[in-house]
Amino acid sequence: MSALLTELKTRARLRLNATRDTQPALTLRHCLNQVARDVGFAHWEHGRRVLSGAATPGEDMGTFWHAPACHALLNAWFAQAQPAREALARMPDAVLLPYRRQFVVVGAPYVRALGLDPADPDWHAAERDLVRAYGTAAWLALARRRLEAPAAGQGASSRSSRSVVG
Repeated sequence: MSALLTELKTRARLRLNATRDTQPALTLRHCLNQVARDVGFAHWEHGRRVLSGAATPGEDMGTFWHAPACHALLNAWFAQAQPAREALARMPDAVLLPYRRQFVVVGAPYVRALGLDPADPDWHAAERDLVRAYGTAAWLALARRRLEAPAAGQGASSRSSRSVVG
């Protein structure tokens, strides 16, 4: 998990250094909060907790596994994990992702919109369920690739008006 946090810390330091001349009052803490928001968390501590594997079931997982390009896609949304897993069992090519305190079952177009490969073997290693696989090596590998995804897949929206199913 530290590789994910190291990546965000590096981004924050680069942002701070890039703005030193134009925004001298900007602090590293401010930049950490900005980069955490950029990838779908409310603030640095929220991102640190989730990306370090310290979050517990039912906690807000942020919008890390969402991107603006996903807005136009239809997916099955759930308020509880069990109905989401039942839907996942009926969709052999889908994956289950956390979204804040909700759950979404998505297909390959959504995964590609995140800048990820739906054929990546880590989806299989995670048993297509990133809620259950949270904190595992497969989750970590996919999260790392999510952070490395092209800019189109980044910038997870922190606000959404999605309806909840289930």
